[in-house]
Amino acid sequence: MASLKEMRNRIGSVKATQKITKAMQMVAAAKLRRAQGAAQSARPYATRMAAVIANLAAGVSGDGAPKLLVGTGSTQRHLVVIATSDRGLAGGFNSSIVRAARERIATLLREGKDVKIIAVGRKARDQLRRLHAQRLVGVFEVGGAPSLGVAEQVSGKIREMFEAGEVDVVTLFFSRFQSVVTQIPTGRQLIPAEIVAGAPTIDLKGSSYEYEPDEETILAELLPRNITTQIFSAMLENQAGFFAAQMTAMDNATRNAGDMIASLTLQMNRARQAQITKELIEIISGAEAI
Repeated sequence: MASLKEMRNRIGSVKATQKITKAMQMVAAAKLRRAQGAAQSARPYATRMAAVIANLAAGVSGDGAPKLLVGTGSTQRHLVVIATSDRGLAGGFNSSIVRAARERIATLLREGKDVKIIAVGRKARDQLRRLHAQRLVGVFEVGGAPSLGVAEQVSGKIREMFEAGEVDVVTLFFSRFQSVVTQIPTGRQLIPAEIVAGAPTIDLKGSSYEYEPDEETILAELLPRNITTQIFSAMLENQAGFFAAQMTAMDNATRNAGDMIASLTLQMNRARQAQITKELIEIISGAEAI
C-alpha cells in the first residue's frame, strides 16, 4: 500500500489536473459562442449559393455544361477530403469524422476504385497515416481559427487535381454542428457539384431571367467559388463542434477528477486511521509489558 505522503502527493496532482480541466472547460465555453455564431452566419450564404447553382443547373445540359457540375462521366478515381481540428482533448470528435471517412474509403476500395486523400487538420493527418499514408496527396493545417485563405488553398489543390484528370469524384467529410451535445459526421460531394434536393427556388413572379453572360459562363465562375465556400463552411462547423466536444470532455474530466479526489481522500483517511490504531496498540502493549 502507498504511504500517506505518496497519497497526499497524488491527491495534490489530481487537484492540479482538475484546475486545468476546469479552466479548459470555461475557455471552450467562451470560444464556443463565437464559433457557433460564425458557423450559423455562414449557413445562409452556402444555402443561397446552392439555390443559385440549382437554378442555373436546370438550364444547362449537353457538352457545354461545366465539368465541375456534371463530372467527367467516370466514377473510378475518388478524392476524399477529411477536415478535422488541429488539436485534441475533445473526446471522440476527430475520431468520429475520420471513422466515417475510413468507412467510405473502405467501401470504395472494395469496389475497386482508386482513392486519394487530402487531410485538413493535423488530427486527420495523424490518424490517416497509419493505414493510408501512401494515399495522402495533401496535408493542410487549420491553425488557430478557420481562414478563407486555407480554404482557398484546399480548393485550389482539388481543382488542380481535377483539371489534371487525376480525380473524377471529390467528397468532403466534416462534422456538422447541431447542438452543444450533438455533432454529426457528414459527407458532402463537391465534384460533380451536388444539387441539393429541396434547395429554395427563386420566385420570379411570372417573369423570366435572361442571363448575361449565359448560364455556362456563370457556372464556370461560380462553381470553383462554391467549392471554396463549402470547405470554409465545413471548417467553421468543425470549429463549433470541436469547442462543444471539448467543453463536454473537460466537464467530464473535471467530474472524474473530483470523484478520484474523494476516493483517494477516503483511502488516505483509512490508512491514517489504521496507522494511528497500530501505534496506539504498540503503546498499550509496551505499557503492559512494563
